[in-house]
Amino acid sequence: MSSTTGTVDFKVGDETYQTWYNIVGDLKSGKRPLVTLHGGPGMSHIYMISHTEIYSLYGIPVIFYDQLGIGKSTHLRDKPAEFWTPELFMDQLDDLLVQLGIESDFDLLGHSWGGMLAADYVAQRQPPGLHRLVISSSPPSEQLWEESMLGYLENFPAEFKEMVLKHEREGTVSSTEYQAAIQVFMNKHTCQTIPWPEELIAAFASVEEDPTVSNAMLGPAQFNATGSLRTWSVIDRIHRISCPTLVTNGPEEGAQDYVIAPFIEKLPKVKWVRFAKSHIAFFEDRDYYFKAIGDFLKVD
Repeated sequence: MSSTTGTVDFKVGDETYQTWYNIVGDLKSGKRPLVTLHGGPGMSHIYMISHTEIYSLYGIPVIFYDQLGIGKSTHLRDKPAEFWTPELFMDQLDDLLVQLGIESDFDLLGHSWGGMLAADYVAQRQPPGLHRLVISSSPPSEQLWEESMLGYLENFPAEFKEMVLKHEREGTVSSTEYQAAIQVFMNKHTCQTIPWPEELIAAFASVEEDPTVSNAMLGPAQFNATGSLRTWSVIDRIHRISCPTLVTNGPEEGAQDYVIAPFIEKLPKVKWVRFAKSHIAFFEDRDYYFKAIGDFLKVD
């Protein structure tokens, strides 16, 4: 399997940073490439590496990259919280597309936060070279996501819920008790493939290694966003996404049906695929997931 890694310069003001990327396949093959946006914010791309299956099955080149401050791209631990905005990551994506020479012909797939970023990017910037968009397990607003996750927490025993929320109120989320409880919760509502795949463990470890972006945009608590995304919403801009869009989700995740309903109702050209389990269908329902993505992308 052909794979090329490298870095490109990304300038922000007077400073120049590095965006790390990995291209699986040949950008000169004549097939439109798929650019992937990983979740987090603050996780590395590594948990999405199974999307190489899109190349293996359909011959579609797949591009992975690490968002700024994350993984193998430049880390900026000293930047203030206000530096980290969706617009920054939109600029980085625009820059990468141009530097790879694919800005006039590409597809885009975002998972979780990556889908939030993708939806906002397309709604605001309407890139002319984009043909198809995939929004995978992503909410159209942070408020809807938080409501959904708190609703799931209500299904746990009262003492479990109170313990979790007490730690969040008191700022003791680094405690062993809290972390163990969150793992129990995530085994049900983030990834039901047990034990977790190594790539997913590695991606979560990347957040612990450098929580700068995650803390700035979400905050350290699972059920109470305190970062800059706490008021984020794309709902009033969804109608501006004019390209064919595939929205996927599962019944036991944060982006459950009522959460993604604004996408389904407001996207002009939408297809909806619902998988069987929770937040990461490419681990939990791999064959169906990649068939659904491939069938959508290869239409034209």
